[in-house]
Order: sequence, then structure tokens, then C-alpha cells
Amino acid sequence: MASFEELKAKYQSVLQVIQNQQVSVKNLHLQDNKLFIKGVAPSQEAANKVWDEIKRVNPRADDITADFPIDTSMQQQAGNVRTYKVKAGDTLSKISKQFYGSANDYMKIFEANKDQLADPDKIQVGQELKIPAA
Repeated sequence: MASFEELKAKYQSVLQVIQNQQVSVKNLHLQDNKLFIKGVAPSQEAANKVWDEIKRVNPRADDITADFPIDTSMQQQAGNVRTYKVKAGDTLSKISKQFYGSANDYMKIFEANKDQLADPDKIQVGQELKIPAA
């Protein structure tokens, strides 16, 4: 039985495709002795590329559970930048985790929005933030 870290290492190329395809990761954990990944893909093409990589790594996909519903509102706008409307309870770290899979990348979002943010800890509900490509 593989550990979470072992499965993450095995599927590292899949996680890279997820990032490259701008799939927003919602869940990544060990469940029922399988790597469980749930994310939202900006297009069917992006979801298909992730599935192609999963099948390349393990054609049986017997140690992974994955789900990538499509949300076309996530598609990138011109210049590889998308926008996100801040909701109650959001932080830059939380938004970073949603788009990049890591809360630690929040400074990318802060740097892209210095025109409207003076402090990464002070964002307002309703603000439209630019989310740069990973």
C-alpha cells in the first residue's frame, strides 16, 4: 500500500499537467488507499490532457480517483491572466490554493494586483483580482 507522498511522487507528471492546464485543484489527499484529486478544468481539452497523463502513468488507474468537471468561466483571458471576484472568507492564500494548488503562491496574486492592493492581508469582498498563470 503506497503512502500519500509515494502516490504524489508517482503522479508528479499529472500534477504538473494540472498546473500547466490551469486546472484549479479543490482536493488532493489519500482516500481508500488511492490518490484522490478533484479539480475544476477550464475546458474539456484541459481535462482530457490530465486524463491522458493519468493513463500514461498508470493505464489501469487503479490507485487514483480523479474528477475534473468543466467550468468555462475559468478560461484565461488575453495575456494569460484570469480574474477572480473575492467572496466572503477569501484570503490570498485560499485563492492561491484554489488556482495553483498551493497557498504559498499568494504573492503571485498580490504582485499582479498591486494597483489595487497595498497589503496582501487586506482584500475586499467584490474586488476583481487578476490571477496570473502559474
